[in-house]
Amino acid sequence: MTHASLRAGAVVVALALDRLFGEPPARLHPVAWMGKALGASGAPWPRLAPRGQFLCGAAAWIAGGGVVLAAAALAVAMMRRLPLLPPWSVVAHVLILGILLKPLLAWRMLRDEVAGVESALAEGIEAGRQRLSRLVSRDTRRLNAAEVRESALESLAENLNDSLVAPLLWFSLGGLPAAALYRFANTADAMWGYRDRWEWAGKWAARADDVLSYVPARLTALLLALTGRRSPRGLGAVARVTPSPNGGWPMGMLALALGVRLRKPGVYALNAEGLEPCATDTERALGICGRAAWLAVAISATVLAALGWRW
Repeated sequence: MTHASLRAGAVVVALALDRLFGEPPARLHPVAWMGKALGASGAPWPRLAPRGQFLCGAAAWIAGGGVVLAAAALAVAMMRRLPLLPPWSVVAHVLILGILLKPLLAWRMLRDEVAGVESALAEGIEAGRQRLSRLVSRDTRRLNAAEVRESALESLAENLNDSLVAPLLWFSLGGLPAAALYRFANTADAMWGYRDRWEWAGKWAARADDVLSYVPARLTALLLALTGRRSPRGLGAVARVTPSPNGGWPMGMLALALGVRLRKPGVYALNAEGLEPCATDTERALGICGRAAWLAVAISATVLAALGWRW
């Protein structure tokens, strides 16, 4: 059995673990560790001049990314050295690699959080706003019911890429170290890349995430076109209305597939001529994205098994 076949099996194991158990506790979650480290390292930066912020942000990103790469590579090396005999070594390697990959993928949590926003909206607008605040960084206090639902659907599409498709792609190309580095980059962008936080310090992190997410975001849009049974014709014009070079692709494709409008008030409107989304649109969106998630897993595992690439 080739290394690539082992990695293909690990993809299936990771998604099975995600479906059965969801996220591990924060104290055991590598992405949570990344978030704590990123937050702590950036605490002194607001006192620096813009140039100093940028240099510190770039240096911290490079150092943190190096640590993440080294830790993931060490974990893989230790796994390979397990003193097991075939066929148990194959089974053990697939299971261990799948367990290591799982925290870098988060489809079940995303699905449950978006469904939770819809359930909360059924209780009342304030409950919906509060539940949405767990999912997005924007201020939810003045959003109406339609805007709450639109924000949840945007997060569903964008995070389908960030939390599943992109890590799977980088895992397929470069194994666990590449997937871990992508999640580090994405987390750094979320922690540092907003103008109301550490604008200059976060510029490096924001650009790095843009580069690493460029291809996966467009693949996510293609998956949504397939599972939503909607041609991506015109998607480029829709996607380009967002400030992000990547986020508009999966969000715009989901808007087109549902035939609804998705907007960030005062910033952009995706598929502006679409209808206002309703509760049934959230159910449809979860179905489209769920099928896209499993299609991404199937394609990743099949390609890895077929090509026979090494870790």
